[in-house]
Amino acid sequence: MNTPTPHNSAKLGDIAKTVLMAGDPLRAKFLAENYLENAVLYNEVRGMLGYTGTYKGKPVSVQGHGMGMASIGIYTYELFAFYEVDTIIRIGSAGAIDKDLHIGDIIIGMGACTNSNYAQQYNLPGTFAPIADFDLVRRAKESADAFGYKSKVGNLLASDMFYDDANSLADWQKMGVLGVEMESAALYMNAARLGKRALTLCTVSDCPFTGEGMSSEDRQTKFTNMMDVALSLL
Repeated sequence: MNTPTPHNSAKLGDIAKTVLMAGDPLRAKFLAENYLENAVLYNEVRGMLGYTGTYKGKPVSVQGHGMGMASIGIYTYELFAFYEVDTIIRIGSAGAIDKDLHIGDIIIGMGACTNSNYAQQYNLPGTFAPIADFDLVRRAKESADAFGYKSKVGNLLASDMFYDDANSLADWQKMGVLGVEMESAALYMNAARLGKRALTLCTVSDCPFTGEGMSSEDRQTKFTNMMDVALSLL
């Protein structure tokens, strides 16, 4: 497919080989304005802002991906397949399922459970287990420890539902799942299918079992620890 695409006005070459992605495009904007040098806006189609700049001399792009498997599936597939991106690191928010996690802690998503049917497109004769790139997982944990940021490595739940009528989080907790979000499994499946690298880093923004939570403004501007870790992987 030629670029630009229906969802991205960038031309081939406008986007770096490594892209940091956030569900909220305003989080991508915050990162570009506060961390990157010479950031240039390359996309604002549908308000899904994307910027390319440098961090400590290394080229990097940051972009929004929207909410849910379908949305991140579109944006990451296009970046991998049409823009020749090699690595995507999602910098997202998650609800804590693990009892030892609290607001502001970082989850490093080694794997992604899901209740989605996203994998049915591959016609596999079983259940595919979406996982992150091991080198990125290892380096992210080492970086978080070096910064002194509390982090935990393990499984995420990529859910198709934000409002889950079945209230199934306790069942996932019994299986050792650390947190719930809505995108990681699609990202990992796209990366696997296209031979690319991917990682999900999530900051705990709420704790469903205790009622703790962050405001939408805080979710845009107070995930800087996770951003430090993601940028250290360039």
